[in-house]
Amino acid sequence: MIAVWGLTWKELIRKRVTLMTLIMTILFWIAYWFLAGAIAGGEVHVVTSLGLLENFTRSAMILTLGFFFGAFAVAFLAIFSSVAAITGEAETGVLQSVLARPIKRWKWFMGRWLGFVSYVAIYASLLYVSLHVICWIHTGVFFRLEALLPSLGLFLAVIPLLVSLTMVGSCYISPLGNGIWMTMLYGMGWLGSMIGRFMATGRLHINGMETLETLTGLIKLAMPADALQQRMLSELFSISELSGLYDLNSELSFFSVNGAASNSLLLYSAVYVAALLAAGLLIMRRKDF
Repeated sequence: MIAVWGLTWKELIRKRVTLMTLIMTILFWIAYWFLAGAIAGGEVHVVTSLGLLENFTRSAMILTLGFFFGAFAVAFLAIFSSVAAITGEAETGVLQSVLARPIKRWKWFMGRWLGFVSYVAIYASLLYVSLHVICWIHTGVFFRLEALLPSLGLFLAVIPLLVSLTMVGSCYISPLGNGIWMTMLYGMGWLGSMIGRFMATGRLHINGMETLETLTGLIKLAMPADALQQRMLSELFSISELSGLYDLNSELSFFSVNGAASNSLLLYSAVYVAALLAAGLLIMRRKDF
């Protein structure tokens, strides 16, 4: 299993998806630097009792915009690194030659899964740190460790979800079809969360609101990635602790933090990932390639 893990890393390093993600990230860092400077007013603000809320709001806006891109970048790498994990290798004959050796199928599957998850997790961690460093340089605001660690964990929690879904899809769908399916599913989850956010702010008033709420709830259950992202921002900005003292969402406007995953949804997401992983292992054991 460790050998398969290492081979997965070597394969990912050579893949074009890694190069494309790296180019996209560098371009984003450049744009994010100037965007953060523009929002912060072009200078580092000294945090005083008078300017504290202003600096905090600006840093929250900068980080919200940064993680808006960051979520898509992490999802892109997680989906397209594992999109051909099963059928892609079966079509080229690689899978048959590997499984002919004395290695159990579940160990091969777990090695691949761990390789994909750990590879994307390292990229996501570096991206997370870089966004905070750029924000700190421009605003002078650095968040406390008690907020940073839980939010980082939630930022990384999307990775096993996306990799598990993609690998299960890869057991039946071709790499191209699986990539399209996962992209549409992730986009549908994001759109459902956006609609829920508009409904929560009272900006959306249409007939059949109950049906729409049910639909967005089902979408969130199928793809809770954006709900986890909103919970990550909520933990980072301590929204629950600030409620009643300062309304940060009114300042963030369109990028307000709404629809954050509840504790029940976090538990559901963990069970969902475990069920997907178990399903993938079961399919791998029984499927003929």
